[in-house]
Amino acid sequence: MKRSVVLLFAVLGVVPVFSSQLPDLKASGKPIVVVITIDGFPARALEDPRLPMSTLRALAAAGVEAKAMVPINPTVTWPNHTAIITGVNASEHHVMANGLIIFPEDGSAPVVKPWVNKDKLVNARTLYEAAAEKGLTTGQVNWVAIYGASGVQWQFAEKPDATGAIARDLIADKIVTREQVEQFGEKSSPAWRDQIWTDAAVDILKRHTPNLLLFHLLQTDTLQHQYGPLTPAAYAAYAYADQCLKRIIEAARSAGVLDRTTFFILSDHGFAGTTHTISPNVLLVQQGFLKKNGISYKGKVWVKAEGGAAELFIRDKSLRAQLVPELKAAFLATTGIKNVFTNEEARSLGLPATSATDQAPDLYLTARDGYAFVDQVDGPLLNDTPLHGQHGYDNANPNMQALFVASGAHIKQGIALGAISNLRVAPTIAKILGVSLPAAKELPIVEILR
Repeated sequence: MKRSVVLLFAVLGVVPVFSSQLPDLKASGKPIVVVITIDGFPARALEDPRLPMSTLRALAAAGVEAKAMVPINPTVTWPNHTAIITGVNASEHHVMANGLIIFPEDGSAPVVKPWVNKDKLVNARTLYEAAAEKGLTTGQVNWVAIYGASGVQWQFAEKPDATGAIARDLIADKIVTREQVEQFGEKSSPAWRDQIWTDAAVDILKRHTPNLLLFHLLQTDTLQHQYGPLTPAAYAAYAYADQCLKRIIEAARSAGVLDRTTFFILSDHGFAGTTHTISPNVLLVQQGFLKKNGISYKGKVWVKAEGGAAELFIRDKSLRAQLVPELKAAFLATTGIKNVFTNEEARSLGLPATSATDQAPDLYLTARDGYAFVDQVDGPLLNDTPLHGQHGYDNANPNMQALFVASGAHIKQGIALGAISNLRVAPTIAKILGVSLPAAKELPIVEILR
């Protein structure tokens, strides 16, 4: 352990003061785990020597990295963040979008609502709940599917509460004003938000030192959606994320807990470039399933786009037997669509059954490379676009493979890992913290643990 921590400090240019032997973990306090997700960071970016992320490379050199981490389906932010801290896929946790999919009673388009209580969204036991049961403390910054969750003591959310303890800390330190917190997502930039979220994570780690800290960086996703993956804009976002990582490590050092802190640097999914869009709801309009009512459309069949995938919902259950085969054939004949799975077929991909949750689609559509689904109802079925970035494609797609780096107090150095499932992350962290996740579907990565 001493050698890996010294190496990490050396690469980061930070000089620690050590006694002849690092203190025993049990004697110095309970373990600390910091989970940092860099949204949309593709595993293949690590292979590029031009990648401007010296901190990430230092963490990998002092610990372990996987060749790739396989996300769950759909390869979208909220489902995969939930998998990372539960150890189960969408068939069990039921998170299928970046929030709860709501179906208006008037037949208008479904909407995704992120600001809903965790208990209404996540159908699984989480690491922070398991930690709370053992008397451990948890902090979260910009984590997802966690609103209103019990067992999280220190929070600065994606939509932060200006009256919360961490917001008050940042306001008192003149890092941010109350007005800026209240208008956090309205009059700011992605880079500024990542900066303030990092300030909040540093505050939590230094002032409150939870046993588990969940921290989500988002600018990498935002810029790759706009400009495409592995573009100059993406590399600038990666470099900025690296500076945020360095600040977190320095905070652990400053708080005097680096010797018992383990870092997991992960991503939720990769990214693919797209130059064509598919508007599946346009096909539903053409076939008469959606009809214009004033300025909006209404109907009993809707598709919710998720980039490289799309989910079709038939709201009238009595119509499913008739419409599923009919609509499957129609979409399979559409340019740019790779596969169309019935709900029963999609269960082999890790999706939930329609009998278990209304978040489960009746049909699950996947796009071919270069194509992405959009929610547009008016206009052409197919459209050419400038280069953008998307995820949501099948989790076997090489472009969707995610980042896994583990380093610090409980991690051996130099263990070679091939491709691993992100379902192994939660049981590995649970083992470090000494908590239980009996529903986790895969084994912890014990070979990397001290």
